[in-house]
Amino acid sequence: MAQTSRTVATMDDVAILAGVSRKTVSNVLSGYEHVSVKMRDRVMRAVDELHYEINVSARNLRVGRTRVLGLAVPELSQAYFAELADSVIRAAGARGYTVLIEQTISDSGNEVGAVAAMRKHSIDGLIYSPLALRANDVNQFDVEFPLVVLGEGIEGSRADHVTISNVAAMKAATDHVLSSGRRRVAVIGAEPEGPVATGASRLRGYADALADYGIPLDPALVMTAALWHRTDGVAAMDRLLASGVDFDAVVCFNDALALGAMRSLHRHGRRIPGDVAVVGFDDIEDAAYSTPSLTTVSPQRDEIALTAVSLLIERIEGRAENAAPQQIETSYALVVRESSTDIATL
Repeated sequence: MAQTSRTVATMDDVAILAGVSRKTVSNVLSGYEHVSVKMRDRVMRAVDELHYEINVSARNLRVGRTRVLGLAVPELSQAYFAELADSVIRAAGARGYTVLIEQTISDSGNEVGAVAAMRKHSIDGLIYSPLALRANDVNQFDVEFPLVVLGEGIEGSRADHVTISNVAAMKAATDHVLSSGRRRVAVIGAEPEGPVATGASRLRGYADALADYGIPLDPALVMTAALWHRTDGVAAMDRLLASGVDFDAVVCFNDALALGAMRSLHRHGRRIPGDVAVVGFDDIEDAAYSTPSLTTVSPQRDEIALTAVSLLIERIEGRAENAAPQQIETSYALVVRESSTDIATL
């Protein structure tokens, strides 16, 4: 017995069933924002009932968009950037966009070329999280598609920027251990002349907190780290311990450095937080599950991602097409765990 083929539903069929105009159906399926929730629900019920297949490619061609965002990050092997990518993907997905990810491998040459390279892909806009940008790289932001940069702003940039106050956040982290009575506070990650642009800002926050307590910055307590990986945290702490300098706390410029530093402290028989309090930065998932769990600064990744995606889509969809570049500062929070204080006192 021959099978009866199912009639393919059209947009007109959806309009008739929903009791609306064809234009209304088109507006709903194109994501037009000025459609009531009630009307949208009515159209989507008709779409489901008729098994209407939305031709996404055709729709995007008509509006001149692909609904694909680019995301360029230094290293997906670093937990912070992997978790940031997850937050961006979820924020974009909620707005009907997908995300194409590019890795720049923490290299200034690759980072400078990252924006240009993304032009080859069919993306509507780019969220860019660089490490090694310099002021003279500002011209690379003069691109034909919308661009949002995460991190330190660059004067004269034509791009929108989403950042946190690295100075204030690191000052809060350092103040946390100082307020508990620690006075010999080391720092790991300082590399003001190196590739990590936020390093200078975080070092300034550390120094500001010391100054508030009348404590001069001791260069012997400042440990450099060209990269911010666990191995660099181990190496920096090994050097600090080998130097014989006295210290009772350490603040690290990211959680990977802090986890590495804790590994070295354990190996050398130092108790955490009894002998040395440890604070990180980023609040990666591992921070809550280390032994002891790691006190850290949370840069509120979900807020960063949502802000960046919203800014980008505003530009893409023309609602902020000619507006001046924005610099938006998102919030941060100090997450106190076992590595800096007796958990019984929390």
